[in-house]
Amino acid sequence: MNNKLLSALFAAGFAVMMMSSTSFAADETLAEFHVEMGGCESCHANEEPSADGAYEFEQCQSCHGTLAEMDENHKPHDGVLMCADCHAPHEAKVGDKPTCDTCHDDGRTAK
Repeated sequence: MNNKLLSALFAAGFAVMMMSSTSFAADETLAEFHVEMGGCESCHANEEPSADGAYEFEQCQSCHGTLAEMDENHKPHDGVLMCADCHAPHEAKVGDKPTCDTCHDDGRTAK
């Protein structure tokens, strides 16, 4: 099969999987969504936040991959930011996506 067909099949399968097996309330936070996977310990050691967020960052990467492995929006932040810097898990709702202008004046220069 060619790459375009494989990509289309993967995207369709992923969409079906997301609609059927993963459900969340529109007002559910990222933390509430993730706690369904194993309690607070799915992100925190001993259910307590770490002082520097490094443990939680490692937990994000263990499921989602490193920033360097992600899309072009994430790659420039590798080694500079941690996931929770943009995706505040206890405040952000599932599906909320920060935009460049959340932190950057023109999409490139930090405020």
